Amino acid sequence: MNYIEYKDLDLFSAGHVACSGCIESLSIRIIVNTIGSDAVAVVPPSCGAVICGGYPNSSVSIPAFHTTLESAAASASGVKRSLVAQGKPDTTVICLAGDGGTYDIGFQALSSAVERNEDILYICFDNEGYMNTGGQKSSSTPLQAVTGSTPAGKISPKKNLVEILAAHNIPYVATVSAAHSEDFVAKVKKAKEIRGTKVIVVLIPCLAGWGVADNAGIKVSRLAVESAVFPLYEVEDGIKYTLNHTGKTRTVDAYLAEQKRYRHLTEETVAEIQAGVDREWKRLKMKTRISQELQAAED
Repeated sequence: MNYIEYKDLDLFSAGHVACSGCIESLSIRIIVNTIGSDAVAVVPPSCGAVICGGYPNSSVSIPAFHTTLESAAASASGVKRSLVAQGKPDTTVICLAGDGGTYDIGFQALSSAVERNEDILYICFDNEGYMNTGGQKSSSTPLQAVTGSTPAGKISPKKNLVEILAAHNIPYVATVSAAHSEDFVAKVKKAKEIRGTKVIVVLIPCLAGWGVADNAGIKVSRLAVESAVFPLYEVEDGIKYTLNHTGKTRTVDAYLAEQKRYRHLTEETVAEIQAGVDREWKRLKMKTRISQELQAAED
């Protein structure tokens, strides 16, 4: 057994209203305890807003500013600039947003913040749908997944947010999973030390929205990484790709089987999903290799 090195600073309290077994509450705990107390959170409407709670009963022991769904990155930019004007440039400003407020409704503000290179750390809790309002699809919802607005399965693939942000030449964008907590903590620490806009996407298996057992959130998170449905990697300055979990040790079958949203799939559609995952994995490995070759040439 490998012991996980993790220190809890009591910055996230019990008694919040997340679902039993929720991976997002665990992820928030990891984030705030890694960032530390010198931080301010900006939280748009989302499951995260419900989990954090409102004044005076917040579950996070740092200031939490609740803003509108479309303006999280813009609000965080303003908070950071205000702190700088007060002589507090080292206070970390974090956004705690969902995929609906990141991939879709809040993307304009996020893209603008990245273009300006605002010094914020933007966290996207990606549960692949509007799970706080009934489980409708977002542009993060994967191909063939059943949601409240795609009862027969979504017919378009998931938007590749990391690649879109990489095209902005963002200083740092990464994917993390609570099933790989040491990688998670290392990336949050790394992002905290970088000046400019940083984005971290956290995979959040939604127990109710995905049809996952209450005790299986971490298992599903791990299967997503091991099957390369959700690879762990980071991109620095839009060009330096690093794969943090290099083994693709499973096919997608076990991952899909744990979720009710995929129970309608035929062998043909499973093969279609597998082919898409394989294609994206090869592309990511190719980009990583090219990145390393360019780095070596520059050195």
